[in-house]
Amino acid sequence: SLDAMSGDLGAEVVVHAAAATLLKYRNVELRLVGNQTELQSLVSRIIGDNPRLQIIHASEVVEMAEPPVDALRKKKDSSMRIAINLVKEGQADACVSSGNTGALMATAKFVLKTLPGIYRPAIITELPAKGGSLHMLDLGANPDCTADNLVQFAVMGSVIASDLHGTERPRVGLLNIGEEDIKGTDEIREAQLRLGGAPINYTGFVEGDKIFS
Repeated sequence: SLDAMSGDLGAEVVVHAAAATLLKYRNVELRLVGNQTELQSLVSRIIGDNPRLQIIHASEVVEMAEPPVDALRKKKDSSMRIAINLVKEGQADACVSSGNTGALMATAKFVLKTLPGIYRPAIITELPAKGGSLHMLDLGANPDCTADNLVQFAVMGSVIASDLHGTERPRVGLLNIGEEDIKGTDEIREAQLRLGGAPINYTGFVEGDKIFS
């Protein structure tokens, strides 16, 4: 499901992205969520008829500067909320939105919940590195984290790297101001102790200049 209305650049870029996705991945079906009239016009011009694309109407849009709590409580018919609801209802396997990150994380956590043993969602991205790529998280969903959160993020990142990207036993490091055990905050040092016994290939602290190697 694609939240077609949120984001800085409007619905047209999302429809172009949908067109590229349908062309590249022949087994993917898309639900385009947003204003029916606007989306129908864009789809007719950019994509045309495609049985793998369905438009689902939403009457509201979450604005980029809108407080997450307001988006969650007051805009239950937003394109973002409906796109996430489709995942909960089993009509979509995943939701993509380029909208208000805080609202997206709050709504997803409220509607979809988290997996058992996971307290908070995290933002992850793939970055280029020597010999391939790396995955880094959390990149902005949580301003502060407990040791529990950091351990959970490590496990989540390891699963993403192995299951979605085929990396066998991905190495996991914990970003810190130094590699020595005495460095870092209490939370980071506590996470270091717990990660040593976690079911992942944990390699220890990583300094900023070692991220891409």
